[in-house]
Amino acid sequence: MKFVDEAHIRVEAGDGGSGCVSFRREKYIPKGGPDGGDGGDGGSVYLVADTNINTLVDLRYQRVHRAERGQNGRGRDMTGRGGADLAVRVPVGTRVFDQETGELIGELLTQGERLLVARGGFHGIGNARYKSSTNRAPRQFSPGTPGERRDLDLELILLADVGLLGFPNAGKSSLIRQVSSARPKVADYPFTTLYPNLGVVRLGRGRSFVIADIPGLIEGAAEGAGLGIQFLKHLARTRLLLHLVDIAPLDEAQDPAEQVRKIESELQAYGGDLAAKERWLVLNKADLLEDDALGRHRSRLVGDLGWSGPVYAISALTGAGTARLMEDLMRRLEDLRAQAGEPVREQEAIGDWHPLD
Repeated sequence: MKFVDEAHIRVEAGDGGSGCVSFRREKYIPKGGPDGGDGGDGGSVYLVADTNINTLVDLRYQRVHRAERGQNGRGRDMTGRGGADLAVRVPVGTRVFDQETGELIGELLTQGERLLVARGGFHGIGNARYKSSTNRAPRQFSPGTPGERRDLDLELILLADVGLLGFPNAGKSSLIRQVSSARPKVADYPFTTLYPNLGVVRLGRGRSFVIADIPGLIEGAAEGAGLGIQFLKHLARTRLLLHLVDIAPLDEAQDPAEQVRKIESELQAYGGDLAAKERWLVLNKADLLEDDALGRHRSRLVGDLGWSGPVYAISALTGAGTARLMEDLMRRLEDLRAQAGEPVREQEAIGDWHPLD
């Protein structure tokens, strides 16, 4: 299944049914009077968040979504049937924009949440509603109003507690494989990860969080270079970022401190509050260095960057240091959730989804 995080669709609500002009005609009942019924309301179009859907790919192939029209009124004071509403299922985390104005219509962040995107037309009035003491044989009626029609831009932003940052081959996919049941592709060449991957880290009953592996960034990503610009938005809803750095690059020209600075520049260039998010430095591939060499590399990197936040040395391949990192992350997330007044929750298994071709 191909991961698709953007789609453009057209939604058309149903028109309201027209009112009816009718007069009662029965044997032995002369001048029965008006009995034209009202029309039915047109159906509305809703977007509904569904955790069983992980991509917007279906909406790439079905672009037009129409709700049912309301039926016209009938004689004998019969009201037309209202048109059925249309529910279009989308992934949790979908943002909806009006294509013409660019206005954010809403976001769908929880399972079953509904968003009205096109309201159905109002029903027309039949002639029975126009009768009065001075208008005993009305022939007036009103047609139903047309339903709303809109062109929408849909944008999926993954919901994760922790996001992974780093250059290609920094070890992000290896880390998410090590700490969760997600199985993204891992290989020894750049840009192995082409689509975001989600994994659930479980540390006990009621203690879990979602971690997101985003395709590696390169210099100029915020201006469209590489894959970064397409997926930087998926870090927008994370609470905390892990900045992975290859502490033992094979090419000595690849300075870890310079790589960190370049990604920091991309976060600043992307805008929003992404650069202001809490960020931890994670030195990966520590298993390739002796303890003394690792200590020297760590001290030099922290000094060059003037880094004041948490620093961890791990091996995503062997798992060394990852248990402590995950436990500290869990404690920090629990603090953040408590500060936000959120209840303790267990992440659903859906978090272990990892979209691949």
